Amino acid sequence: QVRLVESGGRMVQPGGSLRISCAASGFDFRRYAIMWYRQASGKEREMVAQITTTGATTIYPDSVKGRFTISRDNTQYTVSLQMNSLKPDGTAVYYCRVPMLNAWGQGTQVTVSS
Repeated sequence: QVRLVESGGRMVQPGGSLRISCAASGFDFRRYAIMWYRQASGKEREMVAQITTTGATTIYPDSVKGRFTISRDNTQYTVSLQMNSLKPDGTAVYYCRVPMLNAWGQGTQVTVSS
């Protein structure tokens, strides 16, 4: 059974940093690209980072480029998202996704507020 469990979400001040993680199980993690999405209240879900199977290639939208970094550990079956210089519009539920399996985690709440 494919399972994705996000963790690490909390409240952080504007300009602060936060690292969230996603633990995967139930499939061969090393064979799949992974994405992070976020969904703010009342808005559509948007992709904020993706990483290829080996981690050699990462892609970010302009809205987070230079501030967010996705990484993966294929021995621990985890993927992380380091978020720096957070802005209030970063307040959202963050989800990890395996697109080829159409699998989503349950999400972790990040709130950027003073």
